[in-house]
Amino acid sequence: MSRPAIGLICRPPRLARLRLEGVIGADRAFALAQAFLADSVALGQEVARRVAGDLTVFHSPADTGAEMAELLPGVALHSQAAAEIDLRRERAAAHLFARGAGQVVLIGLDAPTLPPAMIELLFDALRSGADAGCIPTLDGGYCAIGYARPLPGLTRGIPMNPELLSATRAKAKAEGLNFLQLQFWHDVDDASDLKLLRMTLDGAAPPNCSPLPPFAAHATRAVLG
Repeated sequence: MSRPAIGLICRPPRLARLRLEGVIGADRAFALAQAFLADSVALGQEVARRVAGDLTVFHSPADTGAEMAELLPGVALHSQAAAEIDLRRERAAAHLFARGAGQVVLIGLDAPTLPPAMIELLFDALRSGADAGCIPTLDGGYCAIGYARPLPGLTRGIPMNPELLSATRAKAKAEGLNFLQLQFWHDVDDASDLKLLRMTLDGAAPPNCSPLPPFAAHATRAVLG
C-alpha cells in the first residue's frame, strides 16, 4: 500500500534568516532560522509517525547537501535547484509521487507551531475525495498544501501573498478540482507575526486560527525565551 508523504521545503538557516534581520537583528534571526528548521523537521516527523508516512526535506540551492546533512543527520534529504517556490513545490510533489506516495503534503519553515492534527486532517481529506487542499495563513497564503495525486501546474505562476490563497482556489476551481481549505493558522514573516508566535507559545489561542493544540516548537521557544 502506498504511504503518505510529507515534504519540507526549505533553505539552510544562513540563507533563510534574512526576512527578520531588520526586526530582531542578524544573530537572533539566524538562531531563529535554525530553530524553525529544527522544529519544522520535528513537526514533519511527528506527523509522519501519526499517519504512518515518510518525511523528506527538500533543500535549495542544490549545492547545500553536505551542509544540510550535517544539520539534519539521519533525515531523508533531496536537493533542489534554486527556483521560485511554486516550482520547488511542484517538483517536490512530483518527486514524492514518483517514489510511490499515496498522498503528499508540503510544509515550509514559517509555521513551527502548526498543529500536527491539522496536517492529519489534510491527509484525511486527501484520502476522502479532495483532489488538493491547504491550511491557509492569515496573510493570504498557506503554510501547508496537499495533493491526492500529481497536479502539475496547480500553483505554477501564482502570485505570492496576499493573493496566493485566492489565486490557488480560483485555479483549482477553473480546473474542476475539489480543493479543500481547512481552518487558518499563522506563519512568521514580520514583527506582528512574532507577537502571534509568542502568544501561541505562551498557551494563548491565536485569534482567527484553529483551536487545535499547537506543536510544542521547543527550539523556537528556547530562542524566544
